[in-house]
Amino acid sequence: MKNHVPTARTTPDFPRPYTTVDIVIFTILDKALKVLLVQRPTHEDDPFPGLWALPGGFVNVELDADLEACAARKLREKTGVASPYLEQLGSWGGAARDPRGWSATHVYFALLPGLDLALAKGANAADVDWFEVDELLASPRLAFDHGEILLAAVERLRSKVEYTSLPAFLLAEPFTLPQLQQVYETVLGRSVDKSGFRTRMLAAQFLQEAGHVAGPSNRPAMGYRLADRSGPVVFPRTFSPRGH
Repeated sequence: MKNHVPTARTTPDFPRPYTTVDIVIFTILDKALKVLLVQRPTHEDDPFPGLWALPGGFVNVELDADLEACAARKLREKTGVASPYLEQLGSWGGAARDPRGWSATHVYFALLPGLDLALAKGANAADVDWFEVDELLASPRLAFDHGEILLAAVERLRSKVEYTSLPAFLLAEPFTLPQLQQVYETVLGRSVDKSGFRTRMLAAQFLQEAGHVAGPSNRPAMGYRLADRSGPVVFPRTFSPRGH
């Protein structure tokens, strides 16, 4: 008896959900943690006309080999950056999150240096801009369930900052140790001990010296680059607040 081999179907015999990828893009601007948002079109047939949302869009089966490729493509379209730090955050799905039908989104978060980024709103957006994270979390009137997603991304970022070198991906290279400490403190929302910070950064061996750069008051300071941009290093313990 021959084994039954199912024939390929060109169209499934069940309804398919909308499948999208969204990206929570973080940066540091004006000494504040910010996230990139795009404004939905204002016409009446949009599910959330005029509201702000995380950038993203539908998976393109002809262009995207996998979910991360889709996220990288959307990020490149919005910022022009091809190789930032990208990490998968999670997936959200349900019948109620999009009034057009059952939908699932796969979410990534990205970390970018904030200087010299040329933002592009894209064909289906009314506007694009950076927003302060803490202000958004206080009143998250975003499209879909993007307020919930943003909160999850901020919690993931701040948790990992406590024990990894992740904030270094928010800086343009070369950077100084005081600049790196300022980024840590900005993301965490509190100060950290200066001497302990310097010791931990240098002991972790994830930085390479890049020559002297202009420091505070134009005094020369040692500049650093990441030795490996494939991911952050993990520290053996979390940070202590300044003075502890």
